[in-house]
Amino acid sequence: MTDVKDLIAGIHTGLFIDGKWQDAEGGSTMNVENPATGEVIAAVADGSSADARRAIETAGDTQADWARTPPRTRSEILRRAYDIIMDRAEELALIMTSEMGKPLAEARGEVAYGAEFFRWFSEEAVRVGGDQTTTGDGKNRILVSKQPVGPCVLVTPWNFPLAMGTRKIGPAIAAGCTMVFKPAGVTPLTSLALVDILVEAGLPPGVLNVVTTSSSSSVVGTWMNSGIARKVSFTGSTEVGKILIGQSADNVMRTSMELGGNAPFVVCRDADLDKAVDGAMMAKLRNMGEACTAANRFFVHRSIASDFTSKLAERMAARTVGNGTEDGVDVGPLIDADGVAKVEALVSDAVGRGATVVTGGTKQDGPGYFYPPTVLADVNPESDLMDTEIFGPVAPVITFDDEDEALRLANATPWGLVGYLFTQDVDLALRLGDEMEVGMVGLNTGLVSNPAAPFGGIKQSGLGREGGKVGIEEFLEYKYLAIPKT
Repeated sequence: MTDVKDLIAGIHTGLFIDGKWQDAEGGSTMNVENPATGEVIAAVADGSSADARRAIETAGDTQADWARTPPRTRSEILRRAYDIIMDRAEELALIMTSEMGKPLAEARGEVAYGAEFFRWFSEEAVRVGGDQTTTGDGKNRILVSKQPVGPCVLVTPWNFPLAMGTRKIGPAIAAGCTMVFKPAGVTPLTSLALVDILVEAGLPPGVLNVVTTSSSSSVVGTWMNSGIARKVSFTGSTEVGKILIGQSADNVMRTSMELGGNAPFVVCRDADLDKAVDGAMMAKLRNMGEACTAANRFFVHRSIASDFTSKLAERMAARTVGNGTEDGVDVGPLIDADGVAKVEALVSDAVGRGATVVTGGTKQDGPGYFYPPTVLADVNPESDLMDTEIFGPVAPVITFDDEDEALRLANATPWGLVGYLFTQDVDLALRLGDEMEVGMVGLNTGLVSNPAAPFGGIKQSGLGREGGKVGIEEFLEYKYLAIPKT
C-alpha cells in the first residue's frame, strides 16, 4: 500500500489564488487531525479576510475572459480532470480516510462518485442551449440565451470532502463561472489535492481560488459582502445556511443551499424485510451516519417491528469499528470529540425517556472518536433525536399502526431533504412517495445520490438542486434580446 504520509507530504497546503500557491497572511497555519488516532497529519494555510479579499478580486477580474472560453474547452478540462481522479483513485481514497475517517472502501466509492460529477458536467458544458421564437403579434423576434451567473462562492462540508467539491466546481466550470472556494477546515487535504488535479487538467489561473481557514465567518463573510460575488452555493447546517441567505440578500445574490436533514425511513407492513434491512444499513451507516441523507427516524409497522429491529441489530452489531485504513474495518470514527458527545447525549436522552438499547449505545475507550453502531427500540417520539440530525451510527425505531400515521410522523419536521419508503404495494408507494414532504424519495432502496439526478430538498433542507440536467442551470442566467422584424 502507498505510504499515506508521503502522499500527504506531496499535497500543496497553501492558499491557491490567481494560479499560485501561497502562504496565508502572516504565515498562519492550522492543523489537520486523523480522527481515528487524534494525530496531527498536516498543517495548512489559515487564511484571513485579507486573503479572502484577494481571492474574490481575482475571481472578479478573471470572469469576463473565462466566460468567453469555448464550451468545448471547458468540457475537455473537466473530462481530463475526471480521468486524472480515476487514475489516482487509491491515493485520493487514502488521503480522504486519513483526514475524515471513513473506511477505505467507502472512500473509494466517494472518489468514483465525486469524479462522475466532472464527467457529467463535461457533457453538460456543450449542451447549454437557448430559444428563438416570435412574439404573438409577429412584430418581434425573441432570442433567449444563457450566460454564466458570474463569480461564485462555494462552501463545502467535511463529510464528503471530494464529492461536495466536484458537485459545485463541476457545474461552475461548465457554465463559465469563476470561483472562490472554502473547503471544510477539518478536511482540507482532499480538496487541495483536487485543486492540483484541476491545474494539471488545464484550468487557467484565476478561475478557481481557494482559501482554507479556521475563521469561516470572516472569509465567507468577506466574499458575501464584496459586491463581486454573484452566487453562493453552500452545503452544511441549516443554521449557517440561514445566515448566508441573509447575507446574500444585501447584494441580491443567487443561492443554492443544501442544508440539514431528518430523513424518515418508513417500513410498511408488506415490505420485503430483508430488502428493508439492507436499505437501512445503507441509509444509516454510510459515512458512519455522518450524512445529510442518513436515515434519522425509523418508522416500522408494529406487526413487523420486532423482526425488523432484531435483524437490523444483528447486522449492526456484526460491523467492525476501527481505523478506516485497516483491513476488515466497516465503520470508522466520527469526525471529532464534539460529534461523539452529541451522539452520546442524544442516546442518553432517548434511553432516559424509555428507549431500549438493542445493540451498541456505549462510547468506546481509547484514542480516536469512535461510537459503535447502535439500535434503539421503544423510542419515545418526544426524544431529542427525533428532531435533531444525529450525524452518527444510531438507528431509533418507532412503531406505527397505519400508513397515515407513518406519513404524519415522517412529515412532522421542519426539514425535507430525503425520505425512504419500503413497500411492495405500488399504489401505496406512489401515494406515500407523493405525500412525503421531501425533495427525494428512495423507494425500496437506501441510496438516492447520483450525479445524473437532481439532488436537493424542500422546507428548511435547502434551495435549488445539484446534479442532473438542472444542476448547471443554477450557474446560468437567462438573457432575452428583443429584435424587431423588418
